[in-house]
Amino acid sequence: MDWIQALILGIVQGLTEYLPVSSSGHLAIGQALFGMNDGSDNLAFTVAVHIATVLSTLVILWREVVWLFEGLFKWEKNDETRYVLNILVSMIPVGIVGVFFKDTVEEVFGSGLMIVGCCLLITALLLAFSYYAHPRQKENISLKDAFIIGIAQACAVLPGLSRSGSTIATGLLLGNKKEKLAQFSFLMVIPPILGEAFLDLMKVSKGEAVMGNIETFPLIVGFLGAFVSGCFACKWMIDIVKRGKLIYFAAYCALIAAVTIIWSLQ
Repeated sequence: MDWIQALILGIVQGLTEYLPVSSSGHLAIGQALFGMNDGSDNLAFTVAVHIATVLSTLVILWREVVWLFEGLFKWEKNDETRYVLNILVSMIPVGIVGVFFKDTVEEVFGSGLMIVGCCLLITALLLAFSYYAHPRQKENISLKDAFIIGIAQACAVLPGLSRSGSTIATGLLLGNKKEKLAQFSFLMVIPPILGEAFLDLMKVSKGEAVMGNIETFPLIVGFLGAFVSGCFACKWMIDIVKRGKLIYFAAYCALIAAVTIIWSLQ
């Protein structure tokens, strides 16, 4: 992987981690375009760009993160502790899948372009359905809703099924307010991303995977590309959700899904 490829893939990762179009699906498409059959030999790059997107979330939502920590250290039941509890509950499904079933899911479904295309189509349908549905609005995200949103996040281990798209669309279908949902969706994704990076590093320590032979400069370029584009996408996506413009991403996902499925049949 040269630095130009690393920059492009880093930007793709940063943008698509927050935009509801599937980062894993777009990375698979990008790797196919560059002639990379799979990214298993570039584990260092994968870990680096995922950490970069976490840092971009912390930069854009730093006020919310500080608010949560300040509330926790008051050592009392308050809005902050309830919010953190929601995040912890949302982590349960993805934690179970990530620890016990991630390898099985990857073996069964793989990461071929046909799977990516079909999952992108599901993402498009989910976004469209959430756009046209008008459930009764709730004031706050409940523990039950947090768990259901967490299930949606766990399903997004499939390549092409957008993590942000699944969680935001599910939250909207449950009747949660747009103003609070995007922020919750981006904060709840931080622990699973870090957890996934940790599991990848554990595989390396056990000899089950290798970090790859990517050079330092492309790795840094990819990291910076993912961080900068992640900052932009995170802030942009929050505004988009507030304005309720997810239907455009549904159309985009449907188009890319069709192209990917046709391409895979070639």
